[in-house]
Amino acid sequence: MHTLCARGTMKPEITAAVGFLTRFLRVKGHVNDRQVQTFSQSLQDILAEQYKHHWFPDRPCKGSGYRCIRINHKMDPLVGQAGQRIGLTIQQLYLLLPSELTLWVDPFEVSYRIGEDGSICVLYESQPCPPGTPAGAMAGSPSGNNGPMSPMVDSHISCKEELMVLGRTSPSKAYNMMTVSS
Repeated sequence: MHTLCARGTMKPEITAAVGFLTRFLRVKGHVNDRQVQTFSQSLQDILAEQYKHHWFPDRPCKGSGYRCIRINHKMDPLVGQAGQRIGLTIQQLYLLLPSELTLWVDPFEVSYRIGEDGSICVLYESQPCPPGTPAGAMAGSPSGNNGPMSPMVDSHISCKEELMVLGRTSPSKAYNMMTVSS
């Protein structure tokens, strides 16, 4: 088992992904604070249950497609389930969330793309501890902005970067990578 810096679970990644989706509900309105909190907690629980046998910190790209949250011409069923728990229909969720959204929830990285040809943006990024480093010695930043306590490792290639290097049939345009920070 890998020793992970700052955590051994998927909690920070799920928290980043759910926080991102929840902000859309807050910004677009029509959802009260209690509903937003219930949606957030429900989606965290749903994702944790869904991912528990598909989380591989030693091979972050393994299971990436399974953990991908996708909204396009169909609502992601896990997001739809959390929305239904607060009384939102699929049609209401379509009005509150981007019509084209891909959200990758992987060990050490959460990133998203809005639109089929949009840039991939990083929401959360962290690194596994080097062997022998005590857990908690380094920490990731939910904003994607890593400070001196979390140096980037040049040998780390994310699943999205792997797609760029190996090629992808859809979409046909090259990705532009950017990091979102607050």
